[in-house]
Amino acid sequence: MKERSVDRATQEMLQRAKSERLETAWDRWELQQPQCGFGQLGLCCRICNMGPCRIDPFGRGPQRGVCGADADTFTARHLGRMIAAGTAAHSDHGRDVAHTLLMAAEGKGGYQIKDPQKLRRVAAEFGIGPDTQSDAEIAKSLAEKILAEFGQQEGELTFTHRAPKARQELWRKLGIMPRGIDREVVEMMHRTTMGVDTDYYNIILHGLRTALADGWGGSMISTELQDILFGTPTPLRARVNLGVLKKDEVNVVVHGHEPILSEMLVAASRDSELQQLARQKGAKGINLAGICCTANEILMRHGIPIAGNFLQQELALATGAVDAMIVDVQCIMPALSSLAQCFHTKLIATSPKAKFPNTEFIEFREERALEVAKEIIRRAIENFPNRDPRRVQIPNESMDLIAGFTSESVFRFLGGRYRATYRPLNDAIIDGRLRGAVGIVGCNNPNTPHDWGHIELTKELLKNDVLIVASGCSAIADAKGGFLRPEAAFEYAGPGLREICEAVGIPPVLHVGACVDNSRILITLAEIVSEGGLGEDFSKLPVAGSAPEWMSEKAVAIGFYFVASGALVHFNTPFPTLGSPRMHKLLTEDLEKIVGGKFLFEPDPRKAARAILAHLDRKRAELKLREPMYTPVYA
Repeated sequence: MKERSVDRATQEMLQRAKSERLETAWDRWELQQPQCGFGQLGLCCRICNMGPCRIDPFGRGPQRGVCGADADTFTARHLGRMIAAGTAAHSDHGRDVAHTLLMAAEGKGGYQIKDPQKLRRVAAEFGIGPDTQSDAEIAKSLAEKILAEFGQQEGELTFTHRAPKARQELWRKLGIMPRGIDREVVEMMHRTTMGVDTDYYNIILHGLRTALADGWGGSMISTELQDILFGTPTPLRARVNLGVLKKDEVNVVVHGHEPILSEMLVAASRDSELQQLARQKGAKGINLAGICCTANEILMRHGIPIAGNFLQQELALATGAVDAMIVDVQCIMPALSSLAQCFHTKLIATSPKAKFPNTEFIEFREERALEVAKEIIRRAIENFPNRDPRRVQIPNESMDLIAGFTSESVFRFLGGRYRATYRPLNDAIIDGRLRGAVGIVGCNNPNTPHDWGHIELTKELLKNDVLIVASGCSAIADAKGGFLRPEAAFEYAGPGLREICEAVGIPPVLHVGACVDNSRILITLAEIVSEGGLGEDFSKLPVAGSAPEWMSEKAVAIGFYFVASGALVHFNTPFPTLGSPRMHKLLTEDLEKIVGGKFLFEPDPRKAARAILAHLDRKRAELKLREPMYTPVYA
């Protein structure tokens, strides 16, 4: 099973799945081989009913669809719709959080404002002065103004003004400054409808605008409002991997992306009456754990352990120890419902946006938040006696980690309590102790060995004095690999990075949260530019991003908003655009001349690391910084 995953717990459970004849994502991926070549190249179109149409990549068959669209149009439309879908997913998350903030302001649902200082800082950006207003009054005004930005038809999203002035001016000049979140998504869907936009460059230009509505709109709204509602994370310790499940406790696994419910599940799992009920049913207690980005949210704020990342969701059920898995939205495999029936596990869906056949459905409503959460935990407890101990197999694999880093906490860590500043980070880059910084984010995909891309890329960059910030399933992969421990600096980091980690007491990889929390990286980059000494725009910085095992349309939107912000972004496999050489050239070369960022596609993480390091060194040379203090080390 080593060819499927580098994670030992995953290997163990895949072996069990094979012996028990349980189907997993890897099996289904193999059954799909060979996958459709037209689809991989982006040369098929089903946008209207004159098709489906395809273009022959060898030039011997049709070169246009029935309507006359060519390969450039085919690929641009597909990619534009992927950006729109990813932006919609993150932004709908943000809308739900804004609605919850409004309910909290009105005293409904049991939610509270846990970071009133951040509430007031963010409210000030929206022109809401404190005056004599209470926290509730400020929160209500802020929620209403943010909800209005979703449907806004003209103007500019407020959070885009956090970007450096030079970047804002470029967005305005190119006509890609996002106006309203929903407007950009709807316009992309319209543009890519049959008979509308057929200019691949024009479609991708709006794709940049749509993605910016995610990174500087929906995602940033999610992150900032979740901090206000649930508390801004601070560094804390926890554990990760399937070994966090307990044989003698009720195991409740939360899986999905929106923490509005999971926050209440944390409270419900600690309820004394429910704890007593668990003991009455023969369990020692209630063990809450997470999968995917909901896991990251409650890890960051409560230290709740993480059972695994995206490709481990089926394997968690295969342990036979999960009494209930609670799902909301995004990254949830439909196969879970049939797999849960092979064990005693209750699979409980909670969102009317995401129902699955053969599951229990308990609709989560914010106004009854704690009541619903307690009912879910109660059902898990009552299911505990149905567990068959003979079928329980929990891998003895778990790892320590430190998570909970934000743009605010990094600010305080680097400068100290009485002089919070990004100056030490900027100086470390200027002096050459740090070569630069890279954000590694994104999913897992069975088309590459599980966690291998994340782990190998991280290793290569760390030993070359590159500070890593990680989010989503990538952060979970790095946590399992042991990179989220301070002592990892002595094992993996180059001498410059090791010196900084030792002085400050941080790991060489900083866990900054869930997928939507990539906006924390944007905020941090804006602070670095503002601190001075490294240019006046993101495109000048020795930084890059990577999604080395990408799977989701959300990853595409994330990649595009970082490119639109001026960064080099690496993906392991290309988008479905290789059928159009001009589209591929636009993404990998020409965009850099337009917005300062571009895409790099490279499946080998070691080769990708070399390309990223060369990019960081080129940016350093353009800034006329001294050469890195330590000699590069290559695999």
